[in-house]
Amino acid sequence: MNNEVPENYEHIRSNGQGFYEQKRGLISVWGKEALQFLDGLITNDMKTLEEGGQMLAAFPNAKGRLLAVVRVLRQGDRFLFETEDATREKVFQNLFRFTFAGDFFVEDLSDQYRYFELYGTGESLPTAAASGVFFEAGTSTDWFVEDDQAKEFHSNLLRDGSVKITDDLHEILRIENGVPKYGIDMDETTIVPELGLDGLISYNKGCYIGQEIIARIHFRGHVAKLLSGIVLAFEAEGGALTNTELSTADGKNAGRITSVTYSRALDKTIALAYVRYEYLADGTELFVDKQSANVKSLPFVRMPK
Repeated sequence: MNNEVPENYEHIRSNGQGFYEQKRGLISVWGKEALQFLDGLITNDMKTLEEGGQMLAAFPNAKGRLLAVVRVLRQGDRFLFETEDATREKVFQNLFRFTFAGDFFVEDLSDQYRYFELYGTGESLPTAAASGVFFEAGTSTDWFVEDDQAKEFHSNLLRDGSVKITDDLHEILRIENGVPKYGIDMDETTIVPELGLDGLISYNKGCYIGQEIIARIHFRGHVAKLLSGIVLAFEAEGGALTNTELSTADGKNAGRITSVTYSRALDKTIALAYVRYEYLADGTELFVDKQSANVKSLPFVRMPK
């Protein structure tokens, strides 16, 4: 592990300023029929999104399985969709196909911006990129900064005392915060409600692609499995346990591990996992290769207010 991880971890977890730069997708949608088309494509209710407001949503396929998780920001008649780089092209193509059907336009802005995930509450953070586009993530404030201003923005963050978050440290924070990553914790085999993300789905908005299956799961009472936390009673390397099965004391399948890291806050190895519904209660003992592990609701660690 990078030697800077322990020191910078304590800095971030004590509400110190830090930033992580990565590639993300930013896609703009507008047109007189944009609201109509968008509302039929995503799980949340676009009609409730007010000027300057933002919401979490998912693009499902016709079987209710996940294409992408997005955040949506409304700027007047324009809607901005933010998503992982791994799902950027998928979201763009899913939207672009409707540009031939009506007054509906789509543009991929991703290459015009650099993306910074900012931690901490220092006054310099929200003002440093006044000309950019930002999204509130709960654990961070995430900025798309125009490419020609990004170098100065980066320098200003360092000048104002922000630490640069490495890939290793960001992975620890991601898992502790209970944030799933596409291709690791979720993909096109994931049924959208299995993510358990607050505010991801509206069950009152009416029809959209995949709505029938998603609604049926909700109104029958629960999903068969849910993304949850696991605290291991033993040390383990993350990659060694990826896709490892969870089991009960009598050998029944109880779920599957997706991501693993060591949490300095808990002084334990922790994992994200899909846990079968009947074993979701906090503290439930499960087993990984006959070694003990306990279920824990997400997030593992909450950021200080």
